[in-house]
Amino acid sequence: MEKGINSYIRKQFEIEEADMRMYSPLALAYIGDAVFDLIIRSVVVGRGNKRADVLHQRTSQIVKAHTQAKMIEQLLPGLTEEEKNIYRRGRNANSPTMAKNATVSDYRKATGFEALIGYLYLTDEFERILALVLEGLKQINERI
Repeated sequence: MEKGINSYIRKQFEIEEADMRMYSPLALAYIGDAVFDLIIRSVVVGRGNKRADVLHQRTSQIVKAHTQAKMIEQLLPGLTEEEKNIYRRGRNANSPTMAKNATVSDYRKATGFEALIGYLYLTDEFERILALVLEGLKQINERI
């Protein structure tokens, strides 16, 4: 299997491999949030050189909890059992924080989505992440 960026980071910083299924769902969501944000920012910037406020506004519309919740609702039927389990762990995690502009339901679903993205990233499944993000955006008719 081709190595992902996380493998290179682990090698360069001498980080031992760990069983990602043992990580807390909120730790997975923490990294998943950054990975999803980076993907969306990369696409937004790749679609044209615009003012930073325009880039930020477009990115914010996609990375917000409500959009992530809509995406995962559409993606759930196509997830593997392992992916569904990671999502459920993230969704059911007791987070000490709450998004200021999201419902509790959307926030929990988004946390589950981010946990899944984080898990896939840490297990070097970047192609799967991109496939899910692309399919999720198509399913909800969201254009970048």
